[in-house]
Amino acid sequence: MVPTTLLNRINDYPFLRDLTDLYNRNQFSFYLVGGAVRDFILDINTKDFDFTTNASPEESKQLLENNNYKTTDIGIKFGTIETTFNDFTVHITQFRNESYTEDSRKPNVEKSRNIDDDLIRRDFTINSIAFDIDKNELIDPYNGLKDLSEGKLKSPNNPDQSFSEDPLRMIRLCRFISSHGFTPDTEIFASIQKNIKRMEIVSKERIRDEFSKLIIGKHVALGIKALVESNLVDYVIPEIKDLKIEVDPNHHHKDVYEHTLQVTSNVSQDLTLRLGALLHDIGKPATKGVDNGKVHFRHHEVVGARMTIDILQKLRYPKKLISSVALLVENHLRPHTFKMGWTDSAVRRYIIDAGDMLEELNELVRCDVTTKNNEKAETIYKYLDELEKRIEAVKEKEELSKLRPPVDGNEIMEILNLKPGPTLGKIMDSLYEQRINEGEVSKEQAIALAKEVLKTLN
Repeated sequence: MVPTTLLNRINDYPFLRDLTDLYNRNQFSFYLVGGAVRDFILDINTKDFDFTTNASPEESKQLLENNNYKTTDIGIKFGTIETTFNDFTVHITQFRNESYTEDSRKPNVEKSRNIDDDLIRRDFTINSIAFDIDKNELIDPYNGLKDLSEGKLKSPNNPDQSFSEDPLRMIRLCRFISSHGFTPDTEIFASIQKNIKRMEIVSKERIRDEFSKLIIGKHVALGIKALVESNLVDYVIPEIKDLKIEVDPNHHHKDVYEHTLQVTSNVSQDLTLRLGALLHDIGKPATKGVDNGKVHFRHHEVVGARMTIDILQKLRYPKKLISSVALLVENHLRPHTFKMGWTDSAVRRYIIDAGDMLEELNELVRCDVTTKNNEKAETIYKYLDELEKRIEAVKEKEELSKLRPPVDGNEIMEILNLKPGPTLGKIMDSLYEQRINEGEVSKEQAIALAKEVLKTLN
């Protein structure tokens, strides 16, 4: 029996039936497969659609283009043709078998005429279900529907062979734990230990892409725990294991690892924010000290920001994302000094320094409050509420996103007869500081400061 959720979702995307009709009219088999089938059964939306067919990629390309579909053949050597419908991507792949060499996870592709052979090459049984839209028929030779109903991750093939052939599947297993809350069966989890060294052939970019999907999952704490308990984290962010700092009876402090998992789960499912939460205390193991019987982690936010840059660079994340995550890590303790009293200039500086990450930083700071002491938590939330009110008050008075001194560099060069260089840079830095600390200043006040700074530099 076909789940009604699958049928309802199929009906939401008419182009799926249109494509199926096109292939069937031309005497080709055509099945929806993989993630779309899985998620539609679970009543989860998707934007990516995969079909498998007995048509060769050349036949698919010709058929689609003859019927006014635009195609790309970027994956044609693996038997795949891509086409799009508005914001939706469709991949159409010929039935295939795959074989692998010892030193690569890129498959050698062999054509197949058998849908069952095509499905057994897939990573997990939950992704080895095909659906014939025209015949309204599920093809499920490996009991994927049953495993899906039980939330189990199993391999349609021997898991040792599956993981050895494509070791990235081990990270993907943890990703599905995070995204869907699935549970791996004993055999497949044990297989990770046998094949974990195969991760050495996987590129950092591919690991990064799977980890990015894992970190934004609804059940992210479970996904991270699976990475750590399987030791796969050694190939992603090995520093996470160091967060398991021993909590001894004489020097009390919170469990940094469990706290990190809780904070990461609490923040929104945004990549930058989740990475910031995961790494916000990454500097604690390196900065742990004990004074007068009390544990401290002085400057762990500064050390952690440097570590964050190094960690994310190794995973080949983009520079903008790295700088944004490092900003979150370095500043996550800063709002807590508000309870000691902030002037308008301090609020102004916080807004400017946080830049376009202000909302994310404020959210991280709130989610970092995991104390079980309700009175303490309420006190913290109260001054964070006050800080956010002060931020809004300052933003209402000044358009801080356009914060600039009343004179620019060209004017200063003309007034003081300067050329571009370090002297001009130091003067402009001083004018910027004046603007932050004093708020709105006149052009005359700015020029007067510029002249004073120039005197000190001569």
